[in-house]
Amino acid sequence: MTRPEAAPPVTGKRFNPFAALGPGLVTGAADDDPSGIATYSQAGAQFGYQMLWTVVLTYPFLATFQLTCAEIARVSGRGLAANMKRTFHPAILRSVVVLLLVANIFNIAADVTAMGEAASLVTGVHHQVLTVGLALLSLLLQVFVPYHRYVGVLKWLTTALLAYVGVVLLVAVPWREVLLSLVWPQFALTTAAATMIVAVFGTTISPYLFFWQSSQELEDMGAHHARPLRRDHKSAPAELTRMRWDTWGGMALTHIVSLCIMISTAATLNVAGITKIESAGQAALALRPLAGDLAFALFAIGIIGTGLLAVPVLAGSAAYALSEALGWRAGLELKPAEARGFYGVIALAVAAAVLLDFTGVNPIVALFWSAVVNGVVAVPVMAVIMVLAGRHAVMGSFMVRRWHSAFGWGATALMAVASVVMFATL
Repeated sequence: MTRPEAAPPVTGKRFNPFAALGPGLVTGAADDDPSGIATYSQAGAQFGYQMLWTVVLTYPFLATFQLTCAEIARVSGRGLAANMKRTFHPAILRSVVVLLLVANIFNIAADVTAMGEAASLVTGVHHQVLTVGLALLSLLLQVFVPYHRYVGVLKWLTTALLAYVGVVLLVAVPWREVLLSLVWPQFALTTAAATMIVAVFGTTISPYLFFWQSSQELEDMGAHHARPLRRDHKSAPAELTRMRWDTWGGMALTHIVSLCIMISTAATLNVAGITKIESAGQAALALRPLAGDLAFALFAIGIIGTGLLAVPVLAGSAAYALSEALGWRAGLELKPAEARGFYGVIALAVAAAVLLDFTGVNPIVALFWSAVVNGVVAVPVMAVIMVLAGRHAVMGSFMVRRWHSAFGWGATALMAVASVVMFATL
């Protein structure tokens, strides 16, 4: 991202990297939702340490791409869907929004089920009762708590991810083997391996993350009465620095936690011959006899905490995208009466997801495949976003260039190649 040459340096205020953490931190933490936990758990259980490289590889690509999404919103003053509406044919916008909405509903269904299952393991209460209760709690927080307060709740929920760091510290890990697998992975490119690679990529680089982070930049702009950077060059240096720290730091958190989940399940479940995991709750339960009650409790509590963090992101990202596409007022700072359509989409997405849990469809199995679908769907969505980032009409003098553009298009190519390899091996 280039800076205007005339932009003066910001003086008189020392930069605080911890204060800079915001939309990127919450977005990164939401990436390790129960669906992601299930996918990483299955990768560790089925392949041991052989899939660790996928997490390391995706970090620079995801961080760069999320930063692109944040900058599009902060520079233009509009969300991704609003920019797509102004730039592309309506059919492209409709396709993106419909795919996002459908994928997110399946993800929410899987997440609330996993939350209910994990809470049931800890409390003994029937899981369906807890599923409905936790989904309702998440919905009420989004609708009735203003953004400037709700974002604080989301930031605190990111601490739930530390549970998985604790799990790794409790189990016996052959660190030499782990380090070797990170730099020199060895595996046969079978259909199962190719599908798992796409699933990990899909659950790590997911379209809902793109829309959420850009929307939260707009929420922050509204809260601070800030102007788009293309009309406020003076604020650009400080804001671009803040977004870089926020995004790279938030994505680092999610990748460290993803590695911890994969390492802990590889060191316990895979070693014990447990190679098939269909849910995050099953992974927690399987850990109990192998790693003890504390590891089980930390794993289960982490599922609940990350679910409460991720469900609002999934429902909210779909609501932002659809509202921008249809020209509705949107924002978590608005009261329900001021944004009926926006909050209606959130409520309908959560309700549809809960109903899906009671239809007999196994959302946990759909969970893994939704990650695969996300990996495939992400390719055209990412291509559209990169075109936006390179448009002068959208970004002005802040058009994405050089290494930033290379990594953004590299992330798109990575997802495309992974999808092609998966279908070629079927």
